[in-house]
Amino acid sequence: MASTSRTPTRRGRGRGGRGDGSSSLPPPPSTLPLIIEEFFIVVYEDPLVKKALPKKFADYLDGQEPAKVYLRAADCGPRLWTVEVLFDGQGRMYLDKGWENFAIAHGVDFGCFVHFKYEGDDVLTVKVFDGTMCRKYYYSDDEDNDDESDDDVKPCIHHL
Repeated sequence: MASTSRTPTRRGRGRGGRGDGSSSLPPPPSTLPLIIEEFFIVVYEDPLVKKALPKKFADYLDGQEPAKVYLRAADCGPRLWTVEVLFDGQGRMYLDKGWENFAIAHGVDFGCFVHFKYEGDDVLTVKVFDGTMCRKYYYSDDEDNDDESDDDVKPCIHHL
């Protein structure tokens, strides 16, 4: 009986594999550029005092640290809330003056999750989730009135 010699077969590397041993997987995370577009904070302490943002986001802005950011509540019209930013010299970034007014107007309270999406140009779109993990929805009846003072904060909350 003659023996047949079989050449071993090689299987592909899964979806997108080329079968030639080279990988089509993305590079490891440590070699990718750091892009932070979305993050959230959990309100564990007084919701009206300055809020620390994630260190990775502060690192992302390294060299371009803004003196202020503009918060836009998702689904609450075009109004931008000006909030001063503090950096502590140890890589931490805080939302400071102006945060209190935004928090009052949007019902930020203990146990809330506050989701931020960086839109560029120092603008962050914000969504607030309450302690039950349900999103708070907003409306604004003063979209055309940009003359309103931040000192006269009018709630922008609409509970469904």
